[in-house]
Amino acid sequence: MAELYGKAPGACKGKGGSMHIADVTRGMLGANGIVGAGGPLACGSALTAKVKGTDQVTVCFFGDGAAEQGTMHESMNLASIWKLPVIFVCENNGYAQTTPSHYHCAAHDIADRATAYNMPGFVIDGTDLFAVFEAAGEAVARARRGEGPTLMECKAFRYYGHFQGDNMSYFTEEERAKNRARDPIDGFRKRVLERNLMSEQEMAEIDARVKKAVDEAVQFAEEAPYPTAEDVLTDVYVSYP
Repeated sequence: MAELYGKAPGACKGKGGSMHIADVTRGMLGANGIVGAGGPLACGSALTAKVKGTDQVTVCFFGDGAAEQGTMHESMNLASIWKLPVIFVCENNGYAQTTPSHYHCAAHDIADRATAYNMPGFVIDGTDLFAVFEAAGEAVARARRGEGPTLMECKAFRYYGHFQGDNMSYFTEEERAKNRARDPIDGFRKRVLERNLMSEQEMAEIDARVKKAVDEAVQFAEEAPYPTAEDVLTDVYVSYP
């Protein structure tokens, strides 16, 4: 939260913000503002695990818009050739910023492209936690067996625009209502209650803990100091005189 506020105690000391946030200690190698740029980075990370002989698996998240970038095709091809332990997860929410996927994508399913790169490809309901968990588990196990990458297409939707000023005027009221009716959190609550996996009280306690954690994080971020002028040239890859 401090990073999102641009504050000094943030994960990137206030320099990353939402577009370049990273926390290597958690295995989160960093986001970036270049559409489709995560693919090559994921291949590098997965190659590192393969060379070192660890059981680590790299997961590369990208959207349906990024799926049209050449970098993603090159990355999937390379990952398959070298049998890299990487999972490519396409979060297809139906829009690349404001462009509908049926307009920018010739394929019916982005996962179909996996065939061209000789890797498994799955289409999953991205709003179903259980379906995603099970498919991800299979992909991780496959990667750790040395069988190479997997492409998972998680089809979902969004409630808000691509950025703060996007009022989603390209959405119809019918589409909004349809999406709200499929809320993944509501769906999860319903399923776990039906299966007696959790009680209403347990979920209420979790909600309370999460709200408390968020409130504390916001307070911490608001009270934290901003970076100093001297911090501009620290912890950067390249500095110019």
